[in-house]
Amino acid sequence: MPESLNLQAPPATRDVEGERRHRKQQLAAAFRLFSKFGFDEGVAGHITARDPEREDHFWVNPFGMHFGHVRASDLILVNDHGEVVEGSRPVNTAAFAIHSQVHAARPDVVAAAHAHSIFGKSWSALGRPLDPITQDVCAFFEDHAVFDDYTGVVLDVEEGKRIAHTLQDHKAIILRNHGLLTVGHSVEEAAWWFITMERSCQAQLLASAAGTPVLIDPDMARLTRSQVGSHLAGWFSFQPLFERIVREQPDLLD
Repeated sequence: MPESLNLQAPPATRDVEGERRHRKQQLAAAFRLFSKFGFDEGVAGHITARDPEREDHFWVNPFGMHFGHVRASDLILVNDHGEVVEGSRPVNTAAFAIHSQVHAARPDVVAAAHAHSIFGKSWSALGRPLDPITQDVCAFFEDHAVFDDYTGVVLDVEEGKRIAHTLQDHKAIILRNHGLLTVGHSVEEAAWWFITMERSCQAQLLASAAGTPVLIDPDMARLTRSQVGSHLAGWFSFQPLFERIVREQPDLLD
């Protein structure tokens, strides 16, 4: 990350309880923001955060709870067998099928985000990657995949394994006829990649409807990715949104 961008670094490592609380609060904030941005679609969508102690467990939204109502204390903890070990509400079967396999295949991933957002699912119907047509979308240049298949609601972990295999080491994947999924080394990063990828889908749909977009040169797109597409850039970009939503809806921290 170029020093000229002057990004602050994440805070020093916390103890286990402090890190767990932090991840859960960031997760609740991400759900509130997804609701505010209109990414919710009935009971569809989920964001997960790996537990810092039991690393084969993840925190996730309870099935059937509106994104706009989620508090840190509402989150449920799910183990690698799909069993809820903390919390009294059920887990979305699709959330387990997809996220359990992504977390298992990617030990570096702390969080993963998926929702049926309008522009993401619209773009996914084309079954192709995003083009480097704006500065923001360059964060995903040569760093996102396309899962070129659709077999209904993902309820089988074998389908989750196929998605994780296609994702490889990228930060995002377009699920054809379904929507977007992003991952990160922090909840903040995963949530930000989803937000900016959704907007990038919107920008490409608008630009393509108006004419033929001019592509950014590949070398310049790679340079821009190094500037706006790093783990640090993803984490930092989420900070103003977190501050905004906490000021507006402080109950999410409960």
